[in-house]
Amino acid sequence: MEAKFYGEEHNIFRKSIKDFVNKEIKPHAEKWDEDRGIPRDLWHKVGAQGYLCPWVDEKYGGAGGGFEYSVIVHEELGRSECPGVSGIGIHNDIIVPYIHHQGNEKQKEKYLPGCVNGDIITAVAMTEPEAGSDLAAIRTKAVRDGDHYVVNGQKTFISNGINCNLAVTAVKTDPKADPPHKGISVLLIEEGTPGFSKGRLLDKTGGHSMDTGELVFEDCLVPVENLLGEEGRGFHYLMYNLQQERLILTIDAQVAAEYVMEKTIDYCKTRTVFGRPVSSHQHNTFKIVEMATDVEIGRTFLNSLIEDFIEGRDITMRVSMAKWWISEMVNRVAYHCTQLHGGYGCMKEYYVARAPGDVRYMTIAAGTTEIMKVIVGNIMGL
Repeated sequence: MEAKFYGEEHNIFRKSIKDFVNKEIKPHAEKWDEDRGIPRDLWHKVGAQGYLCPWVDEKYGGAGGGFEYSVIVHEELGRSECPGVSGIGIHNDIIVPYIHHQGNEKQKEKYLPGCVNGDIITAVAMTEPEAGSDLAAIRTKAVRDGDHYVVNGQKTFISNGINCNLAVTAVKTDPKADPPHKGISVLLIEEGTPGFSKGRLLDKTGGHSMDTGELVFEDCLVPVENLLGEEGRGFHYLMYNLQQERLILTIDAQVAAEYVMEKTIDYCKTRTVFGRPVSSHQHNTFKIVEMATDVEIGRTFLNSLIEDFIEGRDITMRVSMAKWWISEMVNRVAYHCTQLHGGYGCMKEYYVARAPGDVRYMTIAAGTTEIMKVIVGNIMGL
């Protein structure tokens, strides 16, 4: 489906980042997967090209571009065969927007330029060992003591967690609040802050080049001036930004489905079994057609959703629908594409063999499939 929201300037931008990905990222994807991370200097290279937070205002070092540019960055990074660069997209359009939307002028001037040039890598620290989808149940506490908050707690499954310089951190400033979510605030906690340490780099079933870690706060002293927005409003901020987060993850899932399909179709047309291309066997033809139909439906739905978001329409229900359906769809597609590769589907040098593990998290991150259905059901009054 041809997107209506792109112009010639967007096509030029897409070609630029596509060339960058093919030169600077894709050739190294398999090695970085083995290394369990992407190199730090890649962030500066990406920043130098203008691909970090292209929407940030020019006075903070950005280009002031529209959301269309963010979509292009996610789509082209998603074709790099390197799941580790998803951390760049998370930084761009999930974490830095917290500073843009809720930060004061002093905070924006301090942090946004570094977020744009690659000096600052951000993480959003919400999930805890005992609190995932139920954000109101977080236990990390921040107690006011003069001109500091004393923070104690632990976060886990944090994207960019090991390499982050700045953690946008959800804390409980009022443990007795009723309802509990009114006691949540958000603090900007810098690397090097006394009492802030990094835990393990987590070993996942896939997406090995993705930086996913643990953060630990032990009597961590955070200046009061690092409070993001107002005390007790943190849950509202997190919910507000989650809509864009779910849209971003849906974009990533759709692109992964499209890319793994392209690779599989190319393989099935050239690989022969019993003297015929794999794709010409009727069962395989039907399977490919079914998957291609799902992928096309996903793209049509996604493009209409992006258009609504750009136009400022409320997408709460539709983005929840799209997030669960497309993230489940890419998992189905990755599984069947691997099957169509036969024995080569078990060889890591084939991207398709790595894809099922790389996309597995998409049905969980930013709200599980089940949570998405609960949200849609509630909106429908069910």
